[in-house]
Amino acid sequence: MNPKDASKEYDNSPTLSRPVSDDPNNETGVAENLDGLHRQLNNRQIQWIAIGGSIGTALFVSIGWGLIEGGPGSLFIAFTLYSLQLALVNSCMAELSIYMPVSGGFVRLAGHWVDDAFGFMAGWNFFLYEAILIPFEIAALNVVLTYWSDNIPIAAVCIACIVLYAIINLFAVRWYGESEFWLSSGKLILIFLMFGFTFVTMVGGNPQHDAYGFRYWNKPGAFAEYVTTGTLGRFEGFLGAFYQASFTIVGPEYISMVAGEAIYPTKTIKQAFKTVYWRFGVFFIVSSLCVGIVLPYNDPTLNGLLNGGDTGTAAASPYVIAMQNLGIKVLPDVTNALLVTSIFSAGNSYVYCASRSLHSLSLQGQAPKFLRKTTKGGVPIWCFCITMLFPFLSFLSVSGGASEALKWLANLTQASQLIDYIVMCTIYIFFHRACAAQNFDRRTLPYRGWYQPYVAYVGLVLMILTVATYGYTVFLPGWWDTGTFFTFYTMVFVCPVFFVGWKLVKKTKFVKPHEADLIWQRPAIEAYEATCEPPKGIWEDLAYFLSCGPIRKRKARKSEGAMA
Repeated sequence: MNPKDASKEYDNSPTLSRPVSDDPNNETGVAENLDGLHRQLNNRQIQWIAIGGSIGTALFVSIGWGLIEGGPGSLFIAFTLYSLQLALVNSCMAELSIYMPVSGGFVRLAGHWVDDAFGFMAGWNFFLYEAILIPFEIAALNVVLTYWSDNIPIAAVCIACIVLYAIINLFAVRWYGESEFWLSSGKLILIFLMFGFTFVTMVGGNPQHDAYGFRYWNKPGAFAEYVTTGTLGRFEGFLGAFYQASFTIVGPEYISMVAGEAIYPTKTIKQAFKTVYWRFGVFFIVSSLCVGIVLPYNDPTLNGLLNGGDTGTAAASPYVIAMQNLGIKVLPDVTNALLVTSIFSAGNSYVYCASRSLHSLSLQGQAPKFLRKTTKGGVPIWCFCITMLFPFLSFLSVSGGASEALKWLANLTQASQLIDYIVMCTIYIFFHRACAAQNFDRRTLPYRGWYQPYVAYVGLVLMILTVATYGYTVFLPGWWDTGTFFTFYTMVFVCPVFFVGWKLVKKTKFVKPHEADLIWQRPAIEAYEATCEPPKGIWEDLAYFLSCGPIRKRKARKSEGAMA
């Protein structure tokens, strides 16, 4: 079966007989979406959101944990292997999201192609993870600012973040896209600044004129011991670095969530997913190599700060510590300033993703119907309002004890990220089974993942093993800690409760392969794309933006309207 065979069904559909968008740029009368959201994220914004969503503060600060636990060799190998592992998931999600770029991304796909209860679990898991991290990021921003002064009022920073997040996300999705374009640009500057710092200093371009090269790979060594000693200790050091990689390397979920609001999604989302692979290689694998070059795993400053829990400021970054060790001035302040933009961007992305995931739950009947309401700008207004309640938890950071409670709350959702990837692989397996059962020719899809469905099965097994074992240390003699146990495994227990509970209440059934609706919204997407100009390439789009092309186009449109 070819998706275009459903054109008659589309032509007769009363749901699609009205334009969903009030956007003045939509001159065709054809629906952009079937749910009130608008497709206003252009190619330039999509690509930068994809970049920004994959680069977080963990890449500059928390990566130090992987270094002290595993050493530079284990860190590099771990980040390389986990990048390959997540690439398997990306291959699955790319095929699904490019073919069916619906609002809510993988959350909607889970309920539509696997089981309504599975979609309920996926949606609430993702919503809670994103929403709880918003106040945590605001609290982290406060900690970063203490790098310069301890007198900055915490409450004022919390209020400023809440107001800015509201302004950026409330009026139209293009505001979010534009803000993330500039904030992600700051992340790119920071990461390439760190790469440049590593190369220049390692060949002798530093105040001490010390061409240290790969010295720290020889002394104290490439592989650190963790938990125990000897060969087992070095293997456990590798595991420590690998589990750190699993929380540092991200990406497919953010592209999937913006797919429903992307202009000409078949092409823009396809480009975003395809470039994920080189981003893994450049940003994560090269970063892990650089960190192991600039600092030894036994550096007393790094160990003292991380083991003391001071992980929220640039002072705990391996790069900043290396700068200070070499006597480099100013650059640490620049790094901290760019970390501020990185953290703010993370919170901004969480607001967007949390509101969209809640909206998708409402569309599936798994949250109240009033949450489906959108503004003329395509913003799910009530979902946004509920999401914006969570940033107020950041005021807990004013009190020391309450701040620890906030950190503990954020830690409880740690496993959610890995569960997202398990969900994505599962969706693909069900989709592929349905394609086979219905003789659906995957060669007609706009993108096909490599070596499927084997890639999906391998990705699923590896992700399940990762989430099942990443808290193994709490079960070792003398390592038990109740709080740490719940940090690792709370969502592992909560998600099955979500799934089973909804399944029992609603008596849902798994979607049978021969009954799965493989057409769904594809005719509407093709009809919308038929009215659009093909998107510009990323660099062409960027050049067009920098030359004030959008402004000239709006002025021309207004002039034509006045003449009419």
